[in-house]
Amino acid sequence: MDRLFAPWRIEWVRREEKNPDVESCVFCELPERSDDRENRIVARSDHAFVLLNNAPYNPGHAMVIPRAHTGDYADLGDEQLLDHARLKQRTLTALTEAFDPDGFNVGLNLGEGAGGSIDDHLHTHVVPRFEGDTNFMPVTGETKVIVEAIEETYDGLHEAFAGLEGASISTSGAVVFDGASRTDGE
Repeated sequence: MDRLFAPWRIEWVRREEKNPDVESCVFCELPERSDDRENRIVARSDHAFVLLNNAPYNPGHAMVIPRAHTGDYADLGDEQLLDHARLKQRTLTALTEAFDPDGFNVGLNLGEGAGGSIDDHLHTHVVPRFEGDTNFMPVTGETKVIVEAIEETYDGLHEAFAGLEGASISTSGAVVFDGASRTDGE
């Protein structure tokens, strides 16, 4: 069995100050802020929202996040689960439209030992994958090459979400689906 060790990642895992500009939970606070583009929220629904990852594995790496503050998947009710699942479908569709990837990795890190940096608020990672996107740089050079600025990723993905059926644009510029709030703070 081959093993690849990444000891430099321990600095990220053990860092003291995880989100210095957030008072409580970053996933609870960001949807309450007024500028979705600045906060990288590309879409919203009644019970969830889509946030670009600040440390993406690839362009388009997004997270579908239930609004309910819980780290236990079993805590989500039927309506929340369905809304979260539907927003994941829309995220896959928008990412396909915006980036035409060859595949996706989709998953949750549940619990402190699962490796995620935020374990008390569920979030599903959706990572577009491209044939050939893993090469010698991360394996031997300890460097991941991200080929697109996150602002360009936001613009492309936002446009793709806006083109989906049932989408509208809120006063803050967010793409919203179904009965989700059309203005900030409602």
